[in-house]
Amino acid sequence: MLETLGEANTVAFFGLLGGIALGLAARVGRFCTLGAIEDALYGGDDRRLRMWGIAIGVAIIGTHLAISVDLFESGETAYLNLVWNPLATIIGGLLFGYGMALSGNCGYGALARLGGGDLRSFVIVLVMGLSAYFVMSGPLAHARVWLFPVETDATSSQGFSQFFSTVGVSPLVTGLAAGGALLLLALSKADMRSSPLYIFWGAVVGLAIVSGWLGTFWVAEVGFEAEPIETHTFAAPIGDTIFYSMTASGNALSFSVGSVVGVVLGAALGSYSKGHFRWEACEDPRELRRQILGAAFMGPGAILAVGCSVGQGISAFSVLAYSAPVAFAAIFAGAMLGLKQLITGFAPAE
Repeated sequence: MLETLGEANTVAFFGLLGGIALGLAARVGRFCTLGAIEDALYGGDDRRLRMWGIAIGVAIIGTHLAISVDLFESGETAYLNLVWNPLATIIGGLLFGYGMALSGNCGYGALARLGGGDLRSFVIVLVMGLSAYFVMSGPLAHARVWLFPVETDATSSQGFSQFFSTVGVSPLVTGLAAGGALLLLALSKADMRSSPLYIFWGAVVGLAIVSGWLGTFWVAEVGFEAEPIETHTFAAPIGDTIFYSMTASGNALSFSVGSVVGVVLGAALGSYSKGHFRWEACEDPRELRRQILGAAFMGPGAILAVGCSVGQGISAFSVLAYSAPVAFAAIFAGAMLGLKQLITGFAPAE
């Protein structure tokens, strides 16, 4: 494959395949961050939140099985190679979650809705990608680094598997225990066990995350170019895709571009298969203003937290990074705050 496609195109192909699976999971399986939180808080139905538990559990188990047979090295990932900054994770997670509530979608959800014909999501995607780059490598990059210094090549453990390995517990045991516990918790209620489609699509999402790790690690090990080891996340990669669309003649494809395009393509296929594809636009300027503001929060928030609801919420969890549960909780709290503002307001009840 490497000889035929080349290294950059190969990792983009792996990203495309995983992205298609994620797009299908969003449109056919109803896998959605904000939707899961809304259902749990206001709909009395936590099954879509439990889908996240299944996705995370499968991703943890699959990733640690790969580590045990030398198909993957988690220490080379950004989640474990960078020194964790808890304050940046909390602030970034809160910003991202609040922005997600204002926009009505996270980056992944916006891409999925764009694949279903929602042109409002196109605006969210553009603003989120540009705002992420604005803080990551644009005018506010120096301020970000000054406020939240980034230390690379961490010498101490940045994840639970790494920590427990120092006391003689193998990463496989840690991964099986953590992933298995999450799966048992997710399946502990009868209504979830009687929802096979939710279980199936949750597992598909977890396997898509694992496929990204395996594909990029394989190319990095076998190839000659320095390809980063990564998997799916949807903040900086959206900016990467926008940048590539403007510089393709002098730039190479990447996993990020393949992943973003894959989600849109998979969502389009899923929408057509369900008969749900239709063009939609925003008729209310106030609604569009709110969505743009939310997207402008999500981009910087994801950069500070080193990942979005998928990046920290599943991908970082798959390697059991310390940052993952903290970021997930911060995103949840930010989304709760945003939803409360939109649905009930902050005024005290009379």
